[in-house]
Amino acid sequence: MYAIFKDGGHQHKAEVGRKMFIELRKDVNVGDTIEFNEVLLVGSEEGVAVGQPNVEGAKVVATVLGEVKAPKVIIRWFRRRKNSRRKNGHRQQYTEIEIKEIVR
Repeated sequence: MYAIFKDGGHQHKAEVGRKMFIELRKDVNVGDTIEFNEVLLVGSEEGVAVGQPNVEGAKVVATVLGEVKAPKVIIRWFRRRKNSRRKNGHRQQYTEIEIKEIVR
């Protein structure tokens, strides 16, 4: 069974037992349970349920594993022949979760 849910402007594909990264949430701690109610699609052996826009009564339950950072991305600005260059870096923060249950 799998589900596609919406969180933080992104759509994620969830399967039971899968670990994934979502946008950083400061309001949760390690070990907390999160429920995602905006489920767009649920697929199983019986068939696929597509929401209009959400599937009624469906939710994805996950457990918070911690906060992680993505690898650093280096941003460079360079203008030729003007002695103009800048360097900047960015590391996006994510919340790591593990999918425990998909309720249809």
